Amino acid sequence: MDAAGDLRVRLAAFKWLREQVELHGDVIPRSLLEQGFVFESQRVPFLGPQGIFKPRVCELPLSITTIPDGPYADRMDGPHLRYSYRGTDVRHPDNVGLRSAMSGSVPLVLFVRLKPGRYLAHHPVFIIGDDPERLVFEVDVESKLGVLADTSGSAVSDAAAIERRYVISAFRRRVHQRAFRERVLDAYREQCAICRLHHQELLDAAHIVEDAEDEGDPVVSNGLALCKLHHAAFDSFFLAVRPDYTIEVRQSILEESDGPMLLVGLKQTHDQTIQLPRALADRPDPARLQSRYERFLRAS
Repeated sequence: MDAAGDLRVRLAAFKWLREQVELHGDVIPRSLLEQGFVFESQRVPFLGPQGIFKPRVCELPLSITTIPDGPYADRMDGPHLRYSYRGTDVRHPDNVGLRSAMSGSVPLVLFVRLKPGRYLAHHPVFIIGDDPERLVFEVDVESKLGVLADTSGSAVSDAAAIERRYVISAFRRRVHQRAFRERVLDAYREQCAICRLHHQELLDAAHIVEDAEDEGDPVVSNGLALCKLHHAAFDSFFLAVRPDYTIEVRQSILEESDGPMLLVGLKQTHDQTIQLPRALADRPDPARLQSRYERFLRAS
């Protein structure tokens, strides 16, 4: 396949990933990525056993995978990711492939493994530097797609629209937020702490103390797994969780009459105890709950 055909595969891959995010949310299961999609009768998977992956249909690698705090020395350096070579041989085909992607400004997908089997997809990214002495590539995770060439060598007419579609300016924050969600949902066994709803698509990781505040660290003890309804009610101070893990519904809500959803969804949770993580270290921090409860009282 020539460069133009390779580019068509990549754009189709980006489109497919966007569709999966719409269906599954930002975090995609590995099984789905290994299966991939079909492009002109050829299957295009996104992942393999190694971090640098090139499907057969592509001339160059399609994706790279990093694991925060994993076995490799990958790290963020400003807006760029310092990404480790495959092994120590600068001539390994995977390393040569990324070097070729750099020289051709070829867009790739970056997968961040948040936990085994769960990946955050970020695209496009570009290899913009190569440091053979330190065995690392420099990856731009915030760049625009730029102008790509079609089969005749001219610029793709909708390059500006492609740029706007793919620009992501807060990559690291997005990774932290999604990793926080995965850890919190794991701790609560993927169910709402209030109503026990199990559908992951309807669950959020709610901060007890907002991440913009001093005590708003992205740790499990500063989080609650809540369904969409109870997350909104928690954020709007319709209810609170006291430091003893008891739910308190605002008095004005208890006195209100507005159909069965209000009764079952909110009123009947009053004075109930939330579901807690099994690990003591993951349970909501009473000091943070107290701080949040005081805000609830003022809002009431």
